[in-house]
Amino acid sequence: MANPHDDKYAELERRNETAELGGGKSRIASQHKKGKMTARERIDQLLDSGSFQETDKFVVHRTHHFGLEDNKPSGDGVVTGFGTIDGQPICLFAQDFTVFGGSLGEMYAQKMVKIMDLAMRDGVPIIGLNDSGGARIQEGVASLAGYGNIFHANVQASGVVPQISVIMGPSAGGAVYSPAVTDFVIMVDKTSHMFITGPNVVKEVTGEDITFEDLGGASMHGSTSGVAQFVASSESEALALVHKLLEYIPQNNLEPAPSREAIAPDVSKEDMRSLIPATAAESYDIRNVISSIVDRNSFFEVHKDFAKNIVVGFAFLGGKSVGVVANQPAFMAGVIDIDASDKGARFIRFCDAFNIPLITLVDVPGFLPGSDQERRGIIRHGAKLLYAFSEATVPKLTIIVRKDYGGAYDVMQSRHLGADHVFAWPTSEIAVMGAQGAVNIIYRKELAKADDPDAMRQKFIDDYQDRFGNPYVAAELGLIDGVIFPEETREVLLKALKQSENKRVFTPPKKHGNMPM
Repeated sequence: MANPHDDKYAELERRNETAELGGGKSRIASQHKKGKMTARERIDQLLDSGSFQETDKFVVHRTHHFGLEDNKPSGDGVVTGFGTIDGQPICLFAQDFTVFGGSLGEMYAQKMVKIMDLAMRDGVPIIGLNDSGGARIQEGVASLAGYGNIFHANVQASGVVPQISVIMGPSAGGAVYSPAVTDFVIMVDKTSHMFITGPNVVKEVTGEDITFEDLGGASMHGSTSGVAQFVASSESEALALVHKLLEYIPQNNLEPAPSREAIAPDVSKEDMRSLIPATAAESYDIRNVISSIVDRNSFFEVHKDFAKNIVVGFAFLGGKSVGVVANQPAFMAGVIDIDASDKGARFIRFCDAFNIPLITLVDVPGFLPGSDQERRGIIRHGAKLLYAFSEATVPKLTIIVRKDYGGAYDVMQSRHLGADHVFAWPTSEIAVMGAQGAVNIIYRKELAKADDPDAMRQKFIDDYQDRFGNPYVAAELGLIDGVIFPEETREVLLKALKQSENKRVFTPPKKHGNMPM
């Protein structure tokens, strides 16, 4: 016997099938030909099997111009909904390039804002899979208004729930500012592009010939502009990076940092003591120091190819998620410049917003000197780093492993910026500057009159080094908590982290500070 509602069920099936085809089979084939997945294929790969619940599947645009009134695809070019990643609830949107080239219109934007608002109410991360040609020109100012509403939602969500943007195709014009406001940007090499104006407009306005890759490719944004924190070799790798990132961050700003079973690193006392080279002029990779302290194989570097003179990333220490900030002597001797300041400050503020303790490893000769840095505002940018460290209220633990000179001593999470615990290795040197530079200034008159200035300079250098080239002056003044053997570092940090886990900070009432931008 036929069900009296069969026609209605058939209608829903037909509408579902139509909506799930997006722009149609030919456009899906074109997407695949470019080596790209469709929006729904990306969702299927990202989320736990069977966990996705779509929202606003049948929304259509309201435009009655330029022939669009006869072409109203269900969903309007963006798939929205919620699901789980490794059992963790999230909200997401996936822009569908097969529908109007993924261009954004009024209803499209409304869907995105709606799912972002849901994420904030539920306290879950927002994942954006971006693949869009930009504003839908046929909708005029309504499209621009949609972008404005999205930007506002991004800003409201900032510091409340984590926001991760995966760029899986073009992101042009005003569209770039939504990912730029989010916490992490993941780009796909040779596939994704981000720019305000494309190569054609650049050539028309400036006369410069430039390719899509050089202007806004993943490699450029990952290494030069710093817009992308991660660059993946494929869409699958990009989606796997989302899984990896979510292991280290909480669902929202009211939850503690994640934890898991602790796995101690496999490193001997002899290995620890040989990490720092015999002379201060020799370089080494600070990542080896990080790996010798945190849980085995847990360090997850962020912004790996940008501002390589500073290393930032997540790790587990005793099974608890922490953020690591470290100078990198293997690149530019670990000096702080404009890009390093911006990179460090951004990461510190994310950790502080989401209750992730900060571990700082210091080996810094100072700020990068030179007219280029001064003209570009190293004062203003360097101030961001000290502001971010000072502002942070999470547990802040510092280990000085070697050089800690000049203003950089203060800036790299010193006791004076509110570090809860500061320890130094016996290999560390805490001073205004290195011995040679100090001697040239302090004893310039004596050296000018000396019969053998080289011998006298070396004598003064040795004396200065003996007096200040160590951590004991700072220890005697109580500016550091103690001097420890390298092999004690992990245990000392674990004790300090346990001590600080209920840390409370009372700050003056204010709307917000005015961070130098």
